[in-house]
Amino acid sequence: MFVRDFMTPNPLTIEPKTTYPEALSLMREKKIRRLPVMKKGKLVGIVVEKDLLSSQPSPATTLSIHEMYHLLAQLKVEQFMTSPVVTATPQCPMEAAAGIMIDRKIGSLPVMEGDKLVGIITETDIFKAFVNVLGGYVEGVRLTIELPDKPGQLAKIAEDIAAVNGNIIAVTTTNINHDATSEVTIKETGADEAALKTRLAELDITVVDFRSNISYSPAEYGK
Repeated sequence: MFVRDFMTPNPLTIEPKTTYPEALSLMREKKIRRLPVMKKGKLVGIVVEKDLLSSQPSPATTLSIHEMYHLLAQLKVEQFMTSPVVTATPQCPMEAAAGIMIDRKIGSLPVMEGDKLVGIITETDIFKAFVNVLGGYVEGVRLTIELPDKPGQLAKIAEDIAAVNGNIIAVTTTNINHDATSEVTIKETGADEAALKTRLAELDITVVDFRSNISYSPAEYGK
């Protein structure tokens, strides 16, 4: 998976002289939280929603409401935009883009092809890619097993899944300890669940979890 597969192409942009109210209004109208800043066709900065909100006067200020809004109306994007801007390319792997965001503590990367802005990738896009990798949008069985970290182990499991008409759509591996054992999560669709359970029980492996696709409803607290 690459950035080009999940980015928003041709994002909305603003100019350095765009005012605070104009930028905030555009974000709210289009329901976006980030605006690349362009000057004469070149990327020079980026503004995110928190930049706009942090620029608002404190409620403890002695200025009147009219005075505060007058000052905000004079504020230009170039005065609070982030510059220089960390970027990615369309060919950048998604895991690399996610790593950059984590390391830099940022929530988005404008996507550049040469000097041309062609898209933007955000943390929401990273989450979508994560769900995609885990097969979260497809109905089927999700099973987690412990496997010795040896060649051919996963291939044997794949053969058993295929033998009961299962089609593997996602595989993820996590190294869980220091005894050369990995925890493997497999998402498959089409298998006879009872037959698959029987086959797994005959193997010398530990089945950590076996479940049909389940939709979870998050608990909500407070008013």
